[in-house]
Amino acid sequence: MSMEAGFELGFATLDDEVDDRALAVEGSLPEWLDGALVRNGPAIFEVGGDRVAHWFDGLAMLHRFGFDGGSDTVRYTNRALRSETYRRAMATGEIAGQFATGGGYLRRVRQLLFGEPTDNCNVHVARVDGSLVAMTEVPRFRSVDPESLATVGEFAFADALAGHVNCAHVVPDPHRGETVGLLTTFGRPSEYTLYRLPDGSRSRERIATLPADDPAYVHSFALTERYVVLTEHPFVTNPASFLLPGNDSFVDNYDWEPERGTRFRVVDRDTGDVVATRVTDAWFVFHHVNAFEAETGDATGDTATGGDAGGADELVVDLVAYPDADVVEGLYLSEAADWFESGRDGHLRRFRVPLSGGRVTSESLYEGLELPRVAPGDRTKPYRYAYAQGAAERDGNHVAKVDVETGESRRWEQSGLFVEEPVFVRAPDAERPGDEGVVLVTALNTTEGRTDLLVLDGETLDERARAPLPHAVPFGFHGRYFPEW
Repeated sequence: MSMEAGFELGFATLDDEVDDRALAVEGSLPEWLDGALVRNGPAIFEVGGDRVAHWFDGLAMLHRFGFDGGSDTVRYTNRALRSETYRRAMATGEIAGQFATGGGYLRRVRQLLFGEPTDNCNVHVARVDGSLVAMTEVPRFRSVDPESLATVGEFAFADALAGHVNCAHVVPDPHRGETVGLLTTFGRPSEYTLYRLPDGSRSRERIATLPADDPAYVHSFALTERYVVLTEHPFVTNPASFLLPGNDSFVDNYDWEPERGTRFRVVDRDTGDVVATRVTDAWFVFHHVNAFEAETGDATGDTATGGDAGGADELVVDLVAYPDADVVEGLYLSEAADWFESGRDGHLRRFRVPLSGGRVTSESLYEGLELPRVAPGDRTKPYRYAYAQGAAERDGNHVAKVDVETGESRRWEQSGLFVEEPVFVRAPDAERPGDEGVVLVTALNTTEGRTDLLVLDGETLDERARAPLPHAVPFGFHGRYFPEW
């Protein structure tokens, strides 16, 4: 199976929907696995002969994999998000006004300035006050039934915070019982708004507002026990460009300006004060892995593990870095196969950001990965293991497991399979930061023309179980494992 054929299947529209179907499991599931993996991503790329231009613009579809502790059956449901964008596309036969698929000059101005952004929430999912919420990169949200995946309606927070761009990678912090998020507002001046959302609440609380002369495209950020770390790479926009004719899509208004370098802005989560601003070489980043506080020169963070986080004098920030923003262009559907075969891969890099002065340093921990994940209990803490989607090769890719302390790594791969974002679920009685648990990962099986759910051993990456789906699912983005659902 060639890469071209594999990617053609990965960007093909999925119309089929199934409801609570029992998937036959090859192998066995751990008895303690009792919850649901919910994934989100684009799945409808053309309507009425009109095809989107960019991967990010496909209409959203959610997928639920339900586990019932002690049973070797997986219950599978998938459903397209019934957003206004979806309904309009079905009625008109047109898909327009998205991230990179132009909707015309006047439509773009209305969307950005008059509160009519797309509600095609195809990037991520989160649990907010008991509700399953689908999110994208503008501040519109859709509430979804966590069992049936039926679209319930528009989700609204119980506060007045607003912005033009939403960072869909909100970061739940189980240690402090809150989720931290980010909004970007264009104006004079433009600004970033950092907020916290206490568990069980729908009311966000402002942490800080930071000025942004030329806002960066911020897809994610880092969080430690005490700090928010905003990684401001030089893929930036002058907000006035959105009002000028000539650029038909949101992403067309951003430019790569490497002379700016990449700036780390460190904000105290309690006071909102900016405690440090450090600049390093130009890197582009979609996804952060994890971050924590440490003492200078402490490679593992062990010194800070049992001590007072207030004594830390540097932050360790792990992220997936690219040398430039060409990856955004590479994800246009017309370029995707060529990009994944010959484009630059993301590297897991560890950055050390001093709090009291000095130079930012970095090192590469693994070459060729994306969509990184750590155990939820490891967030904001010194940790050991990261799991990620490995870079694509001719006939597939791999699941990567990286020991960030030793530099050692493992990989799982099978010819003809293209794996997606791996989600590590730690066993209930396992100690942090261990790797006892399982890795849940969907994989496009180009040999069989379908998608498989894989359950890999968290320690060895050996395959423990596999559940074939009744159809091929296009390449998606992100998901979460919810033990309560």
